[in-house]
Amino acid sequence: MYAIIEDGAHQYKVEQGIILDVQRRDLAEDQSTVEFDRVVLIGGGEERKIGRPYVAGAKVTATVEQELKGEKIHTIKFRRRKGYRRKIGHRQSYLRVRVEKIEF
Repeated sequence: MYAIIEDGAHQYKVEQGIILDVQRRDLAEDQSTVEFDRVVLIGGGEERKIGRPYVAGAKVTATVEQELKGEKIHTIKFRRRKGYRRKIGHRQSYLRVRVEKIEF
C-alpha cells in the first residue's frame, strides 16, 4: 500500500518503512512522531481512494530520525561592466522521518 501526501509545497509518494526527507518544522522536545493529514491519494490494493482535495480521515504517521541540512546552494548576482557582484549561499534544513503506518 502507498500514499501520496502533501507537505508544504511538495508532494511525496510514501510506503510503510520508507525513509523520507521533508521540510523542517518546529517540534516539541519530547515529540518523536509526525502526522501528515493531507493525504491526496491512497492506492496499492485492488481499491484506490482519491481525495477531493484530500482523503477524509486518512493520515500517515512517521517517526523522526534526525534533523539535517541539505547541500549548499550558491547564488550569484552579477551585472556586467558595473562592478557589481554578490555571492549568496544557502543550506536548506530537513527533517528525516521513517513512515510507520498509513491509516484511512
